[in-house]
Amino acid sequence: MQAQVHDDRLATIRAAFPKEGLFAEKEWLLSPDAFPIDRKSLADLEQLGHRLFVFQRACNQLYQLSVKGKQPEWVARYLDAGKPKELIEFSRRKEIRDDLPRVIRPDLIIAEIDSVPGGIGLTGWLNQTYSSFDNDIIGGANGMLEGFRAVVPNGAEIVISQESATYRPEMEWLAARLNEQAAVAVAGVGDSGSVRDHNRAGINDPGYSWQVMPAENYEPHDGRAVYRFFELFDLPNIPGIENALRANAEGRITITPPIKPYLEEKMWFALFWLQPLREFWRRELGDKYFIKLQEIIPYSWLLDPTPLPQHAVIPRLEIQDWREAAKFSQKDRDLLLKVSGFSPLGWGSRGIALGSDLPHADWEKRIEHALATFESSPTILQRFHKGRLFEHSYWDPDSGEVKVMKGRVRLCPYYFVETDRVKLRGALATIVPADKKFLHGMSEAILVPSKTQ
Repeated sequence: MQAQVHDDRLATIRAAFPKEGLFAEKEWLLSPDAFPIDRKSLADLEQLGHRLFVFQRACNQLYQLSVKGKQPEWVARYLDAGKPKELIEFSRRKEIRDDLPRVIRPDLIIAEIDSVPGGIGLTGWLNQTYSSFDNDIIGGANGMLEGFRAVVPNGAEIVISQESATYRPEMEWLAARLNEQAAVAVAGVGDSGSVRDHNRAGINDPGYSWQVMPAENYEPHDGRAVYRFFELFDLPNIPGIENALRANAEGRITITPPIKPYLEEKMWFALFWLQPLREFWRRELGDKYFIKLQEIIPYSWLLDPTPLPQHAVIPRLEIQDWREAAKFSQKDRDLLLKVSGFSPLGWGSRGIALGSDLPHADWEKRIEHALATFESSPTILQRFHKGRLFEHSYWDPDSGEVKVMKGRVRLCPYYFVETDRVKLRGALATIVPADKKFLHGMSEAILVPSKTQ
């Protein structure tokens, strides 16, 4: 009986696959089951979204106060390292001063927040597909669509660069579903006066649609919202971007996530732990959120090569010079090295290395490189904790059978800032073989939505 259920579910999943795919040239292992999350963990996840929003708001405030000299100047200096002067100046414009990312997706394995996350369309498709046979999917069938619509309620031009082209199919799927729903909503309007409501919402406006556009030849259209799906280090490869930035500065278009490279740095987790900023964080976050975030943000350091006084040591490592870290034993190297941001290596796990996985000579070489390039491309060091092992079913394409994988889970909840609320609309689980410490989607991984257990 269980085998038949699995076969039926797998058939449903395969039949639902868009013919254009979801990730360009990417495959993963299928599973007949969503990843179960117990109710307490789900409650924690739901609360995490608002805490991370408050944290990002405090980060935005800290940078601006640093620029004005009301907080230590080195905060802005660290965050601006390696960035073009014009981009720094644009990010400080008063017109976008309060703008924050409206999609928040933390990675709960490698402990970082992605403000330009992939997987929105994929998770939306997974939620829709699995909801056809499972009523407990987190976010339900349409949660991801509703969340994205709330971020850009009157439609948007989803602008994707060639660098991010892997994700184009999933965003085209997302745009198509949103346009279908808008068309159904208009067609379903009766004669009871609700036509006025739809007109007021903009649904009958020709601009009310979601379109995926290539960034490289994008020209802004006044009055339209832009959903940015490209990294800011990629701007030199987008010839007409100045027109879009000018239109944004003049209020003719909106851009989300905002053009604020300082908000997309991984070093915020290191700044969170710095003693000189402790009172700022306590005041801006409140004691409760400050303590809760201390529980989930792993201790992190900036690999700043500035020499310390002879009597000082680097907190918790008890070393006086970063080159002493190069001599750590393998046991003491459960530490992640991460390129902080504004680099082709700053996303997609490209610039991450786990010390305990590296030969000693490679670890030493990476430490030296991080110190040598700190002024142009800062690196952080972060405590790493292995995820728990879980067992999850998957279809083995080699044997044609459903098997069980013992693996670790990379959980990525998707939060959408919807007016004055932050809502959890879905959670993508990537289950990888037990010998893998951290990674993004790959052919050996199971990708499924999460469900309430």
